[in-house]
Amino acid sequence: MKDPVKILFITQEITPYLPENELATICRELPQYVQEQGCEIRIFMPCYGHINERRNQLHEVQRLSGMNLIIDDCDHPLIIKVASIQSARMQVYFIDNDDYFRRRGIASDDDGKEFEDNDDRAVFYARGVLETIKKLRWTPDIIHCHGWMTALAPLYIKKAYNEDPFFSQSKIVYSVYNDGFKGMFREGFPHRIATEGVAPEDMKSVDKKEVSFVDLSKLAIDFSDAVVAGSPEINSEVESYARNKGIVYASYDEDYKANYTKLYTSIFPGFAEDI
Repeated sequence: MKDPVKILFITQEITPYLPENELATICRELPQYVQEQGCEIRIFMPCYGHINERRNQLHEVQRLSGMNLIIDDCDHPLIIKVASIQSARMQVYFIDNDDYFRRRGIASDDDGKEFEDNDDRAVFYARGVLETIKKLRWTPDIIHCHGWMTALAPLYIKKAYNEDPFFSQSKIVYSVYNDGFKGMFREGFPHRIATEGVAPEDMKSVDKKEVSFVDLSKLAIDFSDAVVAGSPEINSEVESYARNKGIVYASYDEDYKANYTKLYTSIFPGFAEDI
């Protein structure tokens, strides 16, 4: 019997843990759809402080927690929690850390002021997901990243983890949404994202004093196998960059099931055989 296609969803939002919006809804419905087609899935999102952990029955997974990640020369404990969406028979893993995710808000506070350390939060989240997948000893065939908070995952997978047996054959899809942050990441971003396997030339898209949403998106596109517009309208510069990159690009389509089936098959033919 053929092994099922394994798809890892790395997202910055998913309903019902956060309010419904375009990104959160797709990341709730798409994993359920491919799971119902016979695929094996894992879903990750950050454990933001405004998630009601008691109501949603989150609990810490002790065997996965306990690792420290070094961000900007400081140790930060990695805590893994899990909850279930019973109606869909899906588990969601949460990346948590008191320094980065205990506050309310995804990228900004209640007054709309963007968090100064959003750059470090994105670094911690991407690295936390990949280290947790290794602990789970699970080898994804397709890794689908949703939203700018996940933008560093393609770089790390293709450069820092490119020889790791858990990721060496994985195909990466990056979904661009109309979810851009307005401010700039702080000076020194390339230093903070640097790790073994990532060379200075790999970070040319963000090698500048301040890094914008467009710069970060370009970095994600540089190391993806396919890009898809998750919103009807996305940043025009990001869209043009993706279209001209020479990789698979999919425009927005309300019929996401057909759109993603075609997209996944284009980069991983085994997907069509699995559904």
